[in-house]
Amino acid sequence: MINNSLSENSHGASKSSADIKGIRINKYLATQGVSTRRDADKLIEAGKVTINGRRAILGDKVVEGDKVEVVKKIKNNFVYYAYNKPRGVITHSPQKGEKDILTSVALKGVFPIGRLDKDSEGLIILTNDGRVTDRLLNPKYDHEKEYFVKTRTLVKDSHLKTMEKGMNLEGITTSPCKTKFIDDRGFYITISEGQKHQIRRMCDALTLPIDTLERIRVMNIKLGNLKSNAYRKIDGEELETFLKSLGL
Repeated sequence: MINNSLSENSHGASKSSADIKGIRINKYLATQGVSTRRDADKLIEAGKVTINGRRAILGDKVVEGDKVEVVKKIKNNFVYYAYNKPRGVITHSPQKGEKDILTSVALKGVFPIGRLDKDSEGLIILTNDGRVTDRLLNPKYDHEKEYFVKTRTLVKDSHLKTMEKGMNLEGITTSPCKTKFIDDRGFYITISEGQKHQIRRMCDALTLPIDTLERIRVMNIKLGNLKSNAYRKIDGEELETFLKSLGL
């Protein structure tokens, strides 16, 4: 186990890693929430990182038993926004004639975390903090995402119970989830995983054609009354809770 002794002046209490062998020092610092890999390289170039008392250099690797110390952390300029993606807007890699998130908002230097398909709408988190991506999307982490679903046919209690237990979708078994009945054509569903088009595939398997699929919450970040194609800054206690839940 690598002994990661971070300076309290720069990063708070010391952390330790688990079962990390032979990884680059910049990646290691990123996994510990010290900085992004790019900023880790800046720390290394500035002589602020040591491995077993020796000044680290770019490309160094750390193995079990190594002691990593960061003398001073570079001040970050991370920003976080909640954005209400409209239906018809692409999250990533638009094709000719399509409009994506980053050309729809007046924000520079940020990117969307995760995806919502073209026909879905709702909450997307925009940030320039690369640390968030893995912590939020990696299947080994368990973070809730809540959706509102409106269907074109009647929703029965048996449909929701089937979803809650987990479903087999072409060889992939979904984890148990939570649902809440709204009316005979609408319900809320909360999942903690992110299989591709998961909710649409679940509804298709139950012959429940979807009219509206809207993400309304990611962990403690709520869409609320945010208008379509509008965004708001995530800060204060809301941001603190979000980052703490991600281990950052």
